[in-house]
Amino acid sequence: MSTTDIEPTDTVDARGAACPGPLMDLIGRVRSAGSGDVILLLSDNDQSLTDVREWIGETDNELLEVDEADDHYGFYVEVA
Repeated sequence: MSTTDIEPTDTVDARGAACPGPLMDLIGRVRSAGSGDVILLLSDNDQSLTDVREWIGETDNELLEVDEADDHYGFYVEVA
């Protein structure tokens, strides 16, 4: 269950995908999104915790929140 009140514009469900799949799925969705859109990435891959933060650091996009559920993470990314 989510603990945030952020309403995503779109959701990328990459649960079950091996690294770097979740990040690549997120990048693809961000490229087709508009400025100000919020993309929610769902991933159960622990490497995503590092990958998403590193990628955000190299872009103008913003990581609004990381929501940790029992079996996956939710990354809320605002598109620049």
